[in-house]
Amino acid sequence: MDEGKMDENEWGYHGEGNKSLVVAHAQRCVVLRFLKFPPSRKKTSEEIFQHLQNIVDFSKNVMKEFLGENSVHCGEVVQLPLDFVKQLCLKIQSERPESRCDKDLDTFSGYALCLPNLARLQTYRFAEHRPILCVEIKPKCGFIPFSGDVTHEVKRRVCRYCMHQQLKVATGKWKQISKYCPLDLYSGNKQRMHFALKSLLQEAQNNLKIFKNGELIYGCTDARSPVADWNELAHHLKPFFFPSNGLAGGPHCTRAVIRELVRVITRVLLSGSDKGWAGALRRGPGPRGPRVCEASPFGRSLHRQGKNSPECSGLPKGCLLYKTLQVQMLDLLDIEGLYPLYRRVERYLEEFPEERKTLQIDGPYDEAFYQKLLDLSTEDDGTVAFALTKVQQYRVAMTAKDCSIMIALSPCLQDSSSDQRPVVPSSRSRFAFSVSVLDLDLKPYESIPHQYKLDGKIVNFYSKTVHAKDAAVMSTRFKESEDCTLVLHKV
Repeated sequence: MDEGKMDENEWGYHGEGNKSLVVAHAQRCVVLRFLKFPPSRKKTSEEIFQHLQNIVDFSKNVMKEFLGENSVHCGEVVQLPLDFVKQLCLKIQSERPESRCDKDLDTFSGYALCLPNLARLQTYRFAEHRPILCVEIKPKCGFIPFSGDVTHEVKRRVCRYCMHQQLKVATGKWKQISKYCPLDLYSGNKQRMHFALKSLLQEAQNNLKIFKNGELIYGCTDARSPVADWNELAHHLKPFFFPSNGLAGGPHCTRAVIRELVRVITRVLLSGSDKGWAGALRRGPGPRGPRVCEASPFGRSLHRQGKNSPECSGLPKGCLLYKTLQVQMLDLLDIEGLYPLYRRVERYLEEFPEERKTLQIDGPYDEAFYQKLLDLSTEDDGTVAFALTKVQQYRVAMTAKDCSIMIALSPCLQDSSSDQRPVVPSSRSRFAFSVSVLDLDLKPYESIPHQYKLDGKIVNFYSKTVHAKDAAVMSTRFKESEDCTLVLHKV
């Protein structure tokens, strides 16, 4: 990239989250990621450079070790002309969702992170003129807490995502409850995974986006977004899955295309990948907690059938979902058990503030930092060292709970014998594919008190609303049964 010849007209708005904004180059397969800050909070150029460099180091030395060489793209920090950044900021402002405009793009430092455009990425050197479809999924936390420190009984039966949905809808974040439950996606059971992916397609929220040749064609930006249109999506996808155009239009065509998309995504998610972490997390038997969330519509149907414990997770150990779940499960104590340990570290830092650097709370995220994460012991010896290790593991686990998986699909050419990439079949075509992970910034140490309060808020709201409603229904049924009279007639 020639920083001296940057033209804002060659870049377009790609998307943004809570802490950063991404623009994509119109021709080349690269994106620039800028940090965002509230208007009242400014950082020095040095602080911003170090922040971005920490993101690179954490991806390279920690997440790449856990998730695999081919799945994690670290990028590099670049310095851009300030005029270019300011003009770019003005150019894209009208495309930003209103709900995201409470924070401003960093136009003062000139620093950004340059990364491959994973919506268009081909993992090898093959031609990019082929059409490319990319599905971005934010799967969220795939297990129910198994820690003995959990005090709220409902947390042992209902997953965090499903509980949080109730609060988000009540506060106007989203219009309606999603049927998606992460435990269904992480189950490895194809029927449950299909149900989860269809639920995401019905109510995408910010957990699913679909790109075609780098352009967003499907996804929800905020609660004001229009209702998902499967017919329009099927129109975009039909050439990928039914290239011979054998299907007529109408609802049958739409259902067939969506069904093919769901099947292909499931196959990719279950496919093996490079070894990556190579058994670094030797945790032995999995948690004994439930593998089905009571709040999932799929889970509720199992409960009605009396099937409380379906077969064990069928996730292959080489697939990215399995590796992501293993990193999420570094949250060994749940926030309820973790928070007292965070307070122990805080008290130590209040007494010895100069130790913050030695404890590597703000980096560097190097080999030594990674090695400490592999200690899976949960026996508290009362030391600051034990508390700090659990705190750092929790931060990494939270990162894995909030990451996104990018699945890039490209139709195979007729003569693809020289194509070295993995291939996934569909009914009438085959796709070369690559799977990558993004949004791998280490969660801030300072966010732990917020997570503790939020956890209590989510659980209390869910208990008061959903559980109270269920109790009222049961009470009504009981009263109705009291009024019933059984009459026997002689036959």
